Amino acid sequence: MTAELVRGQNHTLPQTRLEIRVSAGSPVVAGATLGDERGTVRGAEWIAHPASHRVPGLEVSRQAAADHRLAVDLDALPGSVHRVTVLLALPLGPGQPARFGAVAAPFVAVTGLDGTEIATFTLTGLDTESAVSALELYRRQGVWKVRAVGQGYAAGLAGMLADQGVAEAAEVAASIQEAVASGLARSVTPPPRTSDGERVRHPAGPPASGDGGPAAPAPPDPAPAPPDPAPARTETSGSPVNYAHPRRQTSAPPPPPPTAPPAAPGQPAQPVAGDATGWSMGERLYNQIWGMFEDLARAVAAYRSAVDFAESRMDQELDRALSDPRSRIGGAGDRAREEARAKHDELTGRAREALERDLAQLAAESAVVEPALPAAYAGWGNPVWHGYRVPMEIPMALRIGDLHLPEDIGLRIPLLVRLPLERGIWVDSGRTASETPGDRLRTLAMETAVALAARLLAVYPADEFSVHVIDPAGSAAGPLAPLVDAGVLAGPPTAGAEGVSSVLAHLTRRVDLVQMAIRAGAADALPPDLDTAEQLLIVNDFPHGFDDRAVTQLRYLADEGPSVGVHLLMVADREDTRAYGPVLDPLWRSLLRITPVADDHLADPWVGHAWTYEPLRAPQGSRVLEQVLALVAAARRAGYR
Repeated sequence: MTAELVRGQNHTLPQTRLEIRVSAGSPVVAGATLGDERGTVRGAEWIAHPASHRVPGLEVSRQAAADHRLAVDLDALPGSVHRVTVLLALPLGPGQPARFGAVAAPFVAVTGLDGTEIATFTLTGLDTESAVSALELYRRQGVWKVRAVGQGYAAGLAGMLADQGVAEAAEVAASIQEAVASGLARSVTPPPRTSDGERVRHPAGPPASGDGGPAAPAPPDPAPAPPDPAPARTETSGSPVNYAHPRRQTSAPPPPPPTAPPAAPGQPAQPVAGDATGWSMGERLYNQIWGMFEDLARAVAAYRSAVDFAESRMDQELDRALSDPRSRIGGAGDRAREEARAKHDELTGRAREALERDLAQLAAESAVVEPALPAAYAGWGNPVWHGYRVPMEIPMALRIGDLHLPEDIGLRIPLLVRLPLERGIWVDSGRTASETPGDRLRTLAMETAVALAARLLAVYPADEFSVHVIDPAGSAAGPLAPLVDAGVLAGPPTAGAEGVSSVLAHLTRRVDLVQMAIRAGAADALPPDLDTAEQLLIVNDFPHGFDDRAVTQLRYLADEGPSVGVHLLMVADREDTRAYGPVLDPLWRSLLRITPVADDHLADPWVGHAWTYEPLRAPQGSRVLEQVLALVAAARRAGYR
């Protein structure tokens, strides 16, 4: 029976291999400290946090997230450790909540490896605190117990670490927040939660050990997977992929989605495009794609966890066999090694079978979803572009590329971002894992930016999106040709320092005026010459042609622009800005980084896998980009008459 703890209450732990699951209403940082008999943390090496996510017997997530799963093996802790304190903190940065009183109360559960809850605690009553000691596992007379703490700190993470005796607590807290900011910068923004304060529980755990007992907690790679928000699966096939997708929905009561034809007994349900809930088919497909993204992330996390466990178990059994003198007599040692490897192969084989089943079902779903996508969600090769017409309203989201994992590079998940854009985009023209020469990378980066701008122009109504280009040295004339030739830019690409200052001043003025009008509730007082359409600024080869004032204005546009319809699309190599030092770090972190070639730099918001991103490109020899831009230009000309 689950013990629902209140602040200060404790409960005996029946086992020493555990998971601690955290569910919060917004992204939080989850970590843990190891304390001695007095609860003192002896040094930074006794803290598990995103910048150092593993310590003996404990592993935490590498990034801030709304859900976390911490792996704990109390038997593997150093002998001098008598207390494990689980801490939560709010990440710093623009747009992040500053106090726990402004977010839903976090929920913490201590579970066994099979997902069975041992004790739970809801952290209520928090207000100005930005960090909190959620609960602690402590050893008393040889017995481990859990205590609900709920001690908040208005002084934040630094104050909490100082209270536990950490030397240089402020520096340690700063390094943690820096790691969190870097993780958030590379993480794909998840869709909104379906409801406020919804509690997530998942009964599934690591694979059984094969002898009826629970398995050791296999550390997920690269970060512990947070609890799966989907309810228990119901297919007769036993697969964790459920085409009903009960969580792929919105908070509003939508019309019923299309239903799949009845499946044969013992067979999984047949996939149907748009089977998630939503008010429109576009919303249903959006929710379905995000459900596929999440299903694939968690299926691969389960597989990697099972493989890690199998390898750990084999290493332990081989160590025992080698350390036993009796194994050196006769063939006992060889038999023990063969048995350990056979067990390893059996466990990994079962894990691979489960993964293959999940991948097959997701591939089947992708095969029916991809052809049904509207233009905003479709790749350039989708036939939907042949019947393209300039839309009358803005879609929910835009596809900016594809994502895949090494376990199945053929299964691609569309990367959708919400519209209007919530953050700018940075196309990295610097060195990646690819061996593409530097000059070619710069050209590909600008071509990627042009293709993204064309997609944005194509999915907005004709008079509701404007594109400006800053090309200080005029080096991007070739890639920009489709936009220039079609006549869809707000003006010719700007070159030279004077042109850079003029464009930045124009867009900065727009941001200032719209912000003042919103604050004053006087939108009708905007100047008649102000273009109220969404604005996109493409910047090539930053920081070439930018002085200090222009750099400051660009940072201002990146921070304040998205909220009032001014968006940034940068093509730059970060190495070129090294002279600015850390001044530009907030700029890079505020932008979603993508690459002009395949590169594994993006992280999902649930598990933190490194996903390979591939930009969208038109099929070889296709003129779909030019045809779409011609239709956009014609619609604009018709609207101006």
